[in-house]
Amino acid sequence: MGSNRRHPLYGDPRAVVRAAMDEWAAFGTIAARSPVIATPAMGAAQRRFANAALVLESALDPPALLAACKRTEREFGRRPGQRWGDRVLDCDIIAWSGGGWRSNALTIPHPAFAQRRFVLDPACMIAPDWRTPPHGLTLVHHQARLTRPRPLPR
Repeated sequence: MGSNRRHPLYGDPRAVVRAAMDEWAAFGTIAARSPVIATPAMGAAQRRFANAALVLESALDPPALLAACKRTEREFGRRPGQRWGDRVLDCDIIAWSGGGWRSNALTIPHPAFAQRRFVLDPACMIAPDWRTPPHGLTLVHHQARLTRPRPLPR
C-alpha cells in the first residue's frame, strides 16, 4: 500500500499507510508488516510516496479482498482521477497463497509487481521467500533481477 498525500485525520503519508495497515486487521490477521519506506513518485504523481507491505491471513477470497481494498481507499478519501496520480491511499493485492488468480477486475500476481521496487523492497522485508507463479521465483529473486547492476552499453 502507498500514499503521497496528507489525510486530514491521519496526517502525513507515512501515518496514512500505518493507519491503513491497522484498518486491514478487520479483514483477517496481519501476520507481518514491513516498515514504511519513502519511494520516488512514478507516472503522473508529483510527490514521493510512503509505501509498505503486509501479509494478511484472511478467509476472504480475492474478489472480496479487492472489494475491501477499494472500500478502504474510498474511506480514506481516494477519489477517481488520473492514473498514477497523487493519492491519499493506494492498496493492491500483489500475491495470494492460492497461487494465481485472473478475472476481469483482478490479476494475481499483480502484473507489474516485478518491475516495481516500491513493491518489492517492503515485500522482501517481510516475505523474501514467498514464491510467485508462474515460475516459482521468490520475491527476493525478483528484487535481485530488478536491482542487479547492468553493464553500460558500448
